[in-house]
Amino acid sequence: MPRATNSPASRKRRKRVLKRAKGFRGFRSKLYKYAKDAVRKAQTYEYRDRKKRKGQFRRLWIQRISAGVRAQDLTYSRFIEGLKAASIEVDRKILADLVVHDIAAFNSIVDQAKAALEKKAPATA
Repeated sequence: MPRATNSPASRKRRKRVLKRAKGFRGFRSKLYKYAKDAVRKAQTYEYRDRKKRKGQFRRLWIQRISAGVRAQDLTYSRFIEGLKAASIEVDRKILADLVVHDIAAFNSIVDQAKAALEKKAPATA
């Protein structure tokens, strides 16, 4: 009795890998042996970078907020301290969006944070 290799399943698996490798350069998209490794590596990067993206966006938001508050003669850390003192709970994503699209609203928030800092300063000094 001949050995059964289940070729339909093997062919389907190879086609699936080669389909995922479409667009890769050279034989990494043509030959199964190399495409398999390239696809596995790509999936590793995809998974890892989905997590990294969140931190990258947070850093971008912080840079934008920092640029906005420096125009108002304040540092980012003092601004965040002022927000906490004023009990304003707005996340960094929204604050960064305000800096880009509605600077007047952002400036009013900065003014409130400054006022809270001034109120707080005599208590600690």
